[in-house]
Amino acid sequence: MSGNLAATPFLCPDAYSFADALRTDGHGWHPLRPQDPLTHELRLLNRDEITLTEERTALVNQIQSALNEYYPTALCAFDNWSLPGAWEFVIAFPTPHQLASAGKRKWEKFLHAHKLYRPETADKRIALFAVAMRSASPNPAVTAAKSRLAVTLAKQLRTLQTQLDEYRARINELFAKHPDHGLFGSLPGAGERIAPRLLGELGADRDVFDSPEALQCYAGTAPLTQQSGKKRIVKIRWACNKTLRATVHLWADRSRMKCPWAEAYYQQKRKQGMLHAAALRCLGVRWLNILWKMWIDRTSYDGERHLRDQLQHGSWVISLIPQPVVQ
Repeated sequence: MSGNLAATPFLCPDAYSFADALRTDGHGWHPLRPQDPLTHELRLLNRDEITLTEERTALVNQIQSALNEYYPTALCAFDNWSLPGAWEFVIAFPTPHQLASAGKRKWEKFLHAHKLYRPETADKRIALFAVAMRSASPNPAVTAAKSRLAVTLAKQLRTLQTQLDEYRARINELFAKHPDHGLFGSLPGAGERIAPRLLGELGADRDVFDSPEALQCYAGTAPLTQQSGKKRIVKIRWACNKTLRATVHLWADRSRMKCPWAEAYYQQKRKQGMLHAAALRCLGVRWLNILWKMWIDRTSYDGERHLRDQLQHGSWVISLIPQPVVQ
């Protein structure tokens, strides 16, 4: 090879960096292997569903902002604006004047038609509808412009929700076909949304993570320690799979409702002074240790077996679980 080798790093720094890293650390590298088509499609669908859900949240925020300017009654009538019933209300009664003109009979008919009629909330909503004009914007230009925007956003939300439902149906179909369906489906608190996301991000290749620590670093739950002399800093790991990190965070939080030991562990971390996110991150580390072993052995989660293992190894978490009162 001819030429000035000393100039090579400056001509192609990326290639040089990779080559140098391969020379010094290549023994720890693993070959990249593509995922099987089923797992790959499941991973992509889950990631796209998350993106579309974020788009829905953005549209919900926009429609609430528009309604706040001219139609506060609509905001007060519905607590959850991520549900289609609230969007359909805006489309059916886009302005306070149209709502007032419709009358009580049509209000009740709308609530029944969209399965929104509840004895505990119906009277409150009807009362709000009756006084809608009192809190409406006095400026007709604002009402005309913002009502058009609100209806446009409501129709976009309706269309987007239809697509999200189709995504969910396809994800459920692929998840049911996957060989690891039972394994991830058995995870406490994972449910129909989190379990397919965990499966898609971990994949099916058991050679990717040779230890639970490798999985924790990939998921971002393992802290990053920086030390120079006597100075030592421990901070959150940002170089990771951020989709998996967010998924583990949600899973750890929901597992507290299903597993007494998970709730006890979380509460102990909070008593030690940790914030909510840090306590969930610690709980996520514990769950990933369990998940990695399940994943390697291809076994489903067994709550009773896990409890026996904790007792056998003298886990301190067991002592934190409230014991039932014997009468």
